[in-house]
This record gives sequence, structure tokens and C-alpha cells, in this order.
Amino acid sequence: MNFLGIGISIKNVPVLDEQFIPMSLFQKEFLKKAKKPVSVCVERNDGLRAVYDTFITRENVLADRFYIERTVKFLLWVKGGYKVTICGDDGIAAYIAEVYSETGKRAFDSRFMTKVYGRGFEAASLPLSEKPAQMEQAKAVGGHVSGCRIGFDAGGSDRKVSAVIDGEAVYSEEVVWHPKTTADPDYHFGEIVSAFKTAAAKMPRVDAIGVSSAGIYIDNQTMVASLFLKVPPQDFDKKVRDIYIRAAKEIGDVPLSVINDGDVTALAGAMELSDNNVLGIAMGTSEAGGFVDKNGNITGWLNELAFAPVDACENAMADEWSGDIGCGVKYFSQDAVIKLAANAGIELESGATPGEKLNAVQALLEKDDSRAADVFRSLGCYLGHTLPYYWDFYGFKHVLLLGRVMSGEGGNIIVRTAKQVLGEEYAGYDFNVHVPDEKNRRVGQSVAAASL
Repeated sequence: MNFLGIGISIKNVPVLDEQFIPMSLFQKEFLKKAKKPVSVCVERNDGLRAVYDTFITRENVLADRFYIERTVKFLLWVKGGYKVTICGDDGIAAYIAEVYSETGKRAFDSRFMTKVYGRGFEAASLPLSEKPAQMEQAKAVGGHVSGCRIGFDAGGSDRKVSAVIDGEAVYSEEVVWHPKTTADPDYHFGEIVSAFKTAAAKMPRVDAIGVSSAGIYIDNQTMVASLFLKVPPQDFDKKVRDIYIRAAKEIGDVPLSVINDGDVTALAGAMELSDNNVLGIAMGTSEAGGFVDKNGNITGWLNELAFAPVDACENAMADEWSGDIGCGVKYFSQDAVIKLAANAGIELESGATPGEKLNAVQALLEKDDSRAADVFRSLGCYLGHTLPYYWDFYGFKHVLLLGRVMSGEGGNIIVRTAKQVLGEEYAGYDFNVHVPDEKNRRVGQSVAAASL
């Protein structure tokens, strides 16, 4: 296969998506021809900076532009930032400035980062000799198990809550809800309070509440979250920004901690494995990512893997929110299952919710439907090709996989296929892939949240 003048050989191709071009393999082959050093610096709050050193070819302009733009995209959504500086090539820097301008094709990304950090988005150029120094700051979180605690996991299709006493879950439940399609913030508030009260009723008291929720949270306040996508802006500021703070007050004057669900996934992995340096990936309504570093700390990165690129194919499926193509949400979520089911010739009820469609495919798999098996094999192939790409940015030791997509035999097929791809095409990568037991695949995040 030839893409932008770069020859790519793929041994393991997803049976239901033969046009898939793994970013991992494109990057590997591109860098064989790239000799000119450049650096990408992404700056976020408090002067924190992520610096990624790499190379371009200089001769293959189209491939250079594609590679650096995808690298910038990945760094922005994993590390977060309002300013991108390209060090070492003014031409590439000018291209990135155009792409991430108000009228550029990545305007969604720059506007999103502006909203998160409260700063206008910038793109700049510097000589390589003036490359900024990397500056990171991690913090300890979780690990509090004593007493009576509520752990709440706000998913896009179901909400999970656990009552935890001295580190042991005495009660857990899953309830279907519809946050992403509901405009009334009072609906969200009522559902959250109901979950809190259900768990509280199972314990003699409540000492603390931990929340795992998709989105970006600062000081327990909602900055940006797809869960509240339909809530009008004026209602968001009045009733969503402090929604978890208000809900906790319905239980009493108890400590509250709200953390991005991806980081809680990683925390759940660190707790289960009794080790650190863990990337957690939750495949549910979307793809949530989180990372616990080698010291057991949370990095403060966005870890929004749903928007991070994984497929270089120019005909890849677009994400409805950002408008970009080839990003994780369409490869590691319910959307991925639905997309692949259509490719397999599986007809799903048009009026069903994404969660119901996932359940339908999983039910077919239980009946040994070969089409459903192909869906999960294709997901596993995606994963096997993508984890090495993630590793190049994270350097993790462990990967923990959670979420509804990982439930049942489908999750087992995903892991087996991913390990096969890793063994046959990425033998030099040294990390471990883990899946918790069936219960923890579904409610492990709520239990981990209770320790926040």
C-alpha cells in the first residue's frame, strides 16, 4: 500500500475494514525516510509544556504536513494546550497555523482548547535551537479506601454507582439513562442525585463521594463534557458547571472529588494490578482514556483519546462532533461496533439507542453468529495496531481495557486478536494488556471512583 508516497505493509487487516491504515505503521515507515529534526511544543495552563522531538523528510511536503498535523492533533487531545510551537521548520509551522486558524479545518480543535483553557489559541514558529523546555506536573489522587464511600461513574448510556465500605463494594448498580440526548439539566441532576441516594441507603453514613465522568473538570466543576452536549449554553453555566457539587450537597457536607473517567479507568487498573505506569481505556459510548504515571500520579493531561487520530485512511469515518476523520471514537466505542456491524451485513433497529445496538450485536455473538465475531475481531485488529502508536507518546507498562464494548465474549475476542497483531507486527514493544473480571469491566470505574 502506498499513502502519500510512503509504502506501508500491513499483515493483519481488519476483516470488516480493509481500507484501514494504522497511524502506527504510517509513522514507522515515514520516520525511516525522515532525517530533518523538528520539535512540537504544546503549552497549557500554568506554563506546563509537552515537547515531542521528531523528524520530517523535507522532500515529501504532503507527507510531512500530514505527519506533523496528526502529531499536533494527538498531542493536543492527549496533553492539552492552547499554544502550539513548531521548532525547526517555518513552512510546517505556517501550515499548522493555517490548519488551526478560525477558518482552518481544525477550527473545532482550536475553539475547544480555547474554551478549556480560557486563552485564545496560538500557533508559532521557533528555531530548533530555541526549543522550549518540557514542563510537567503530576499529582497524587485516589487510594483512599477507609470509611463509607460513594463511587459514581457517569457513562453516556448508563450510570453506575457503588457503595464502598473500607475498600469493599457492598452494593453496585447500573441504570440506563440518556444524558447526551437530553437538553434539560434538571434531568441530569435528578439522575445523579438518585444514584447518590441509592448508594447512601446501603451504608450507615457517607464519608466521601468520588465521581468518574466523561469530560474535563477543574476544581470539581464541569468545563467541557459531551454528557451535556444538548444542554443550552445559558443552562450549562447555571446548572451544569457545578452540577456534581450541588448533587453532593443533597447527601450532606462531605468531601467530593470529580475526575475525568479515563483517569479513573487508569486508577482502577493501578489498584487492580498493584502497579503503576498504566494507560486505561474505557470503550463505551465513546473512548475514554486516562493515565497513571510510573509514580502512581495523575498527570493533568486531557487524555481525550476519542479525538486522537488512529487511522490515516482519507476515507475514514468522520466524527459528528469535531468533523475530523480517523479518530478513536469511531474505532473503540459503541459507534465502532455499529459501524462494523453494518459492514458485516447485520441489520440493527433504526430507532434503537447505541447501547441497545451494542447489546444486539453482543447477543448475536452469544448465538455464535460469525458476523458478530468478525465485528469484535476487527475491533481487536484496530486495537493491536493502535496500542504501539499510543505507547510512542505515553511509554506505558500496562494497558487496562474496560467498558461495555469489552463485556462478554466480545471483549475476549478483542484481546486475543490485539495480542495476535502485537505479536506478529510489533514484537519490539514491551507492555502488558489486561482485562479485569466481568464485573469490574462494567462497574470497576465506580468502585475506583469511591477512592478519590
